[in-house]
Amino acid sequence: MTAAFFAPASRPARRPTRIRVHRRPGTLHLGVITVAGLRLPCALGRTGITRFKREGDGATPAGRLQLLSALWRADRALPPRAALTLTPIRADAGWSDDPSDGRYNRPVRLPFAGSHEGLRRDDALYDRIGILDWNVRRRRLGAGSAIFLHQARPDYAPTAGCIALAAPDLTRLLGRLGRRAAFVVV
Repeated sequence: MTAAFFAPASRPARRPTRIRVHRRPGTLHLGVITVAGLRLPCALGRTGITRFKREGDGATPAGRLQLLSALWRADRALPPRAALTLTPIRADAGWSDDPSDGRYNRPVRLPFAGSHEGLRRDDALYDRIGILDWNVRRRRLGAGSAIFLHQARPDYAPTAGCIALAAPDLTRLLGRLGRRAAFVVV
């Protein structure tokens, strides 16, 4: 028998679980994501980062936002390579942002009578979406909804509170993240 037969199996590469997000100095809505030696530019909410997030304030919430799941537009592209399970976005997929509805900050099927976002947009911003745990698991009405990781506009225009990256950077990041990844917004 050869020595290679008894060699220990190699371990899979460790995936980063902590992704740091911070605002670029001198701007409200431009940020930087730092993870495992990468520094990626990103867009943040139009009013910057806040510790006191409220529905409609346009701010990205400060804190630890775990990546709960990821979705992609199967009708537009193959799924990005990722360690976590990706779910295709259905044609009737929406997300409630109506604090008066019991499904607030939850996925909903369209048509939906309350205020909501459609997840199958005409533009490419939601072709790949990471659902971040802001007010999802421990939900408080009016404390903000639909905080996603998604594709940025070409000019990194501000978001309504999400974290947005250029399409190649988003694909690259999703490919590196593990199942327990969390974005730490400071």
